[in-house]
Amino acid sequence: MGGSMKLGSKPDAFTRRGQAWFCTTGLPSDVIVEVGEMSFHLHKFPLLSKSPILGRLIEENSDQDECIIKLSDIPGGAKSFELVARFCYGVKIELSPANIVHLRCAAEYLQMTEETAADNLINQAETFFNQAVLRSWKDSLEALKTCDVLLPHAEDLHIAKRCVESLAAKASIDPDLFGWPVSEHGAMLGPEGSVLWNGISTGAKLGNFSSNWWYDDASSLSFPTYKRLISTMESRGAKEEIIAGSLMYYAKKCLPGLNRRQSKGLVALPLNSAITLSEEEQRHLLEDIDRMLPLQRGLVSTNVLLWLLRTAMILKVNRACISNLEKRVGMQLDLATLEDLLLPNFSYTMDTLYNVECVRRILDHFLEMDQTTGGSGSPCLDDVMASPSLAPITAVAKLIDGYLAEIAPDMNLKPPKFESLAAALPEYARPLDDGLYRAIDVYLKAHSSLPESEREQLCRLIDCQKLSLEACTHAAQNERLPLRVVVQVLFFEQLQLRTSIAGCLMVSDNLEGGSSRTLRGSDAIATSGEAGASWVTVAAVRENQALRAGMDSMRLRLAELERECSGMRQDIRKLGGGKDGGWAARVQRVFSLKMKLQMCSTDEGRISEQHRSAAAKLEKLQAKVSKHKKHLSINA
Repeated sequence: MGGSMKLGSKPDAFTRRGQAWFCTTGLPSDVIVEVGEMSFHLHKFPLLSKSPILGRLIEENSDQDECIIKLSDIPGGAKSFELVARFCYGVKIELSPANIVHLRCAAEYLQMTEETAADNLINQAETFFNQAVLRSWKDSLEALKTCDVLLPHAEDLHIAKRCVESLAAKASIDPDLFGWPVSEHGAMLGPEGSVLWNGISTGAKLGNFSSNWWYDDASSLSFPTYKRLISTMESRGAKEEIIAGSLMYYAKKCLPGLNRRQSKGLVALPLNSAITLSEEEQRHLLEDIDRMLPLQRGLVSTNVLLWLLRTAMILKVNRACISNLEKRVGMQLDLATLEDLLLPNFSYTMDTLYNVECVRRILDHFLEMDQTTGGSGSPCLDDVMASPSLAPITAVAKLIDGYLAEIAPDMNLKPPKFESLAAALPEYARPLDDGLYRAIDVYLKAHSSLPESEREQLCRLIDCQKLSLEACTHAAQNERLPLRVVVQVLFFEQLQLRTSIAGCLMVSDNLEGGSSRTLRGSDAIATSGEAGASWVTVAAVRENQALRAGMDSMRLRLAELERECSGMRQDIRKLGGGKDGGWAARVQRVFSLKMKLQMCSTDEGRISEQHRSAAAKLEKLQAKVSKHKKHLSINA
């Protein structure tokens, strides 16, 4: 509840009849004061005794038959003069945050100082304003709102400045230090946080407040006044995240594009709190908010920034504002989601469904920032997977690959634009090329009439060595890919198989060597009295020898596959202009090799499982031998 103060003691003697006020004191009126369309039928003495300006005007018009005074430019108009007239007659009036600025400005205009009369209106208004209004958040806010209709008088008297400074001081207080806005309503706190009344604890305690407790109140101010409040808070050292949060709250309240969608990262608005602005006002508002918003990563969620950017495009704000918003999004692109990145194309040309050029510019900002912060060079795959510094760019690569797959079905999306966005990321940004392969496959499927040369140009973006086994399997059977790409996929898949088999052979050699050492150790133990355990080790060695024979067979199959691959290389060199029969034979050979590779992969898995079983048996045997050896040493 706002503060108030009563002046005067006489009963109300003013009545209104249409556009005229009358003072019913029993004496006939001898002066008429006209303020706009309203006329006041009053008496000379109460007026001139409080205001030298009214006294001079009365004297200038006293020689006329009817004394009429015109006050067309008094601050606050008829509303202010009605309060002044009541004060002059000593009638009871109540000073409040809603009328104090009107009274103070009117009193100054009429020069109602202490030199004219004791306890005059200027002194009374200043006392109430300083001791009651400025001590309360709500009262200061209400008084500040009235300043908009009383300019420039409120500025000349520094009323608006004092209100802004009072609000900024209260909003800048860290609620974590006190648990609530300590100056709210001018209340005083006791030692344990209880509210004091006349120095006596009431036992009541105010609840905790978060740092955004003032957002909604501040958003009720006109934007010029709000800007002034924010500027004053910044000069007082308010936290940038608090300023950014308030700006986004104000934007959501005034921009219907943000208000219709409950964007993540914004404080929820009260119901029916939206402000209706014209399109031009919204455009200027968004441009000003962009200028006021600190340029720092993480102050505003990427979700909200992208919706601001979308709204800016709809409102057709100036190019500098859109560029700044794109830069803000680019600084934290790794935190964006695919849904929010799908910005519609609002241009008249409508060459593409989505604004691909805007996303490209956002990506360029991110890559520029990534290079600046140290994400340079071409690290190896292990570094990409392990280094935290590379996590943002790998996340962006995944996001862009998803974006490419989403926009690929657009028939107006030309290959150069698609290729440019896909190739913008450095090679180390993609640990695997599965996402890029999927996007290109979707594009080739949607653009089935694409020439072979352009298909090959797009497929050059894919590094076949960075495809997973599932992607390789899909690509080897993908009829949309050029034959050269299919052969490359099969070739690198063969290399992966060869590397895998070589690893199996190395493991086999290690197992055999360990078994031999175990056998020699068991023979030594048997000579000292432990011959009973050696037969188990010998059995394990025999099993491993059988596995060795299986691996020799795998070597023979691998050699056969290499011969097939060599033949395929020769066929590739001969491609281009062959007859249909030769083409079909070569394709049949490609898929025949694919079937052999799959069979070989199955055998490799079976032999690897046998190796693991043999290794487990050897571990158990070694444990038994060690235990038996310890037992013999104790008996000895």
